[in-house]
Amino acid sequence: MARGCALWLGYSPTNRPGCLVRRRDRDAANHKALIFWRFTYSQPICVYENPFDLRLAEPINSTRMSTFKIDPTLYVGKRKKDFTITLQKPAFELFNPAVLGLGDITQESRTVAAIAAFFDLQGFTNFSKQIDSHLSIPLFLNEFLEWIFSAIRSESQRQIEEDVVRLWHDLPFLAKFMGDGVLFLWNTEFMGSIAQHNLIRSLYNICTQYETAFYPSMRRKVVDPPLRLRCGVAKGSVFSVGNGEDYVGPCINMAARLQKLFGLSFAFARRGFDPESGWKPEQLKKWVLKVASIRGIGEAELIYTPAEVFEALEAAERENFRDP
Repeated sequence: MARGCALWLGYSPTNRPGCLVRRRDRDAANHKALIFWRFTYSQPICVYENPFDLRLAEPINSTRMSTFKIDPTLYVGKRKKDFTITLQKPAFELFNPAVLGLGDITQESRTVAAIAAFFDLQGFTNFSKQIDSHLSIPLFLNEFLEWIFSAIRSESQRQIEEDVVRLWHDLPFLAKFMGDGVLFLWNTEFMGSIAQHNLIRSLYNICTQYETAFYPSMRRKVVDPPLRLRCGVAKGSVFSVGNGEDYVGPCINMAARLQKLFGLSFAFARRGFDPESGWKPEQLKKWVLKVASIRGIGEAELIYTPAEVFEALEAAERENFRDP
């Protein structure tokens, strides 16, 4: 009996519309890499080539954003500026690690073989500084998040057969909003080499589509939207925190470093991937292998980046890379 985890989006009696749901256990004895997904209005259903029973599901907080708010009625007396703040003791003690929403942090960490993709919006800081940004930021983020999730679904889609979808690669099991970008994690337990390399191409296609389609459309809605969507990709192990509401791991740090390495807008770490066998020759020639120093990681890390991205760098930026 193998243990695994899958995600699907939808409605369920115990969760709000659109929240992520994780099924705890499944029999993967005869599991194939080919995965189908089906959506119904009443409940989320995940359909595999070898169907299995849907058991207990639990909600996942997809935003991972922790806030601490106190009911105004719990303050003693009327709050006034520059006056001593008096708060009822039970409310005061509510400020503790539970605010993070991680569950029981003492639980043993679960290791997951994963691919991390760190998307970053280049220029988001300046965008957020514009006049009356409170009017532009919600509009942009709503459009962006709807678009990027839709783009991942579209790039994953290989073929639609009635009410099921055949995929090029799996969907991510974790999505984490980072303020000016999004972190996605894919479980590689049942993703073969071809599916993993398909995923890299999908991620690069999404970055390209941002510049060619999403950015031009947003210029008609907000002033100076972020010019480019950058992405760094790395493979490795991630480790659950608490009840599995969040994950940490070196590959996440590597992906974050790669998304803006010396001017690159897209790169993936060679470690764990094998493009020479995972891609056809005509696909491989569109990429270049370089050696680079990555702060906090290593002085001679092997990375792949699209040839067109590398050629677009300034001469001074290209000097930070060397051939292996």
